[in-house]
Amino acid sequence: MLRCPFRLHLFVVLAATVLLGLSLSLTAQDKVVWSDQEKPIVEQLRGLRKLDDMVRAKTTKDLALQIRSLPKVPNKLRLAEALANLSTEGDFGRDTLQEVTTTLALALGEQPPAAKPAEYADQYAELASLVRYEHMQASSDNPQFAAAMAQLEAADTLRQNADFTLTDLQGTAWHLKDLRGKVVLVNFWATWCPPCRKEMPDLDALFNKFKDQGFLVLAISDEDTAKVSPFIAEHKIGYPILLDSGRKVTESFKVEGIPKSFIYDRTGKLVAQSIDMRTQRQFLEMLAQAGLQ
Repeated sequence: MLRCPFRLHLFVVLAATVLLGLSLSLTAQDKVVWSDQEKPIVEQLRGLRKLDDMVRAKTTKDLALQIRSLPKVPNKLRLAEALANLSTEGDFGRDTLQEVTTTLALALGEQPPAAKPAEYADQYAELASLVRYEHMQASSDNPQFAAAMAQLEAADTLRQNADFTLTDLQGTAWHLKDLRGKVVLVNFWATWCPPCRKEMPDLDALFNKFKDQGFLVLAISDEDTAKVSPFIAEHKIGYPILLDSGRKVTESFKVEGIPKSFIYDRTGKLVAQSIDMRTQRQFLEMLAQAGLQ
């Protein structure tokens, strides 16, 4: 589920260049040697974000099948995880996402990564997120998967009971629980995050469409005013931009990758959430769960 990471994730070095867009959670000492069969897959992963959405959907599905056909080698799981990380950035079709999920689950079954008791590897967290939040079909009898699912459930309980007071760029304080009676979308983002920037025009359009019906977007960034204000002015974003410089709210929501969005209905109930970038159509489906149509 990790798209634009908060914690340090170093990219794989291939041919002395940084493999942009392929975050594989490697340490500085790790060296990955790609086979001739794997190199074309790596190159396609690097270019996924540059593709038109229709082409990207087909390429993503093809990559899932290519990775699945690889022999049982360590890089297979790396590639499956990398593809999963990129495959929730928008709407590429449920069939495509299911192929990606199946590939990740099978790779985990072939070579389950080690973890300490009661803990779980990042790949199991990714699979659990796909199952819980994207409603994909996958299972595993590995205890790490069960631990990851339990952790997501606990995080959702915290989000349901979350409250905060943050100040926006104009100096206005916003208190979440004071907004009962409104439909509130809490969005975590940053200026440096490509998927965040891509979804902002859709969020702004929806804010303008529904604001007279009591819809509010609260976009939270942990950056400072000097970075955020010029960006918002340039892109003419109309919804409130809140600053969380100490990251207390971000951490209370258990947000480790962005963008992420949480929708609360008029009673304050958490009714929908996204683990990555969403299209306008996807946001509309989420808002419908709060009674906005």
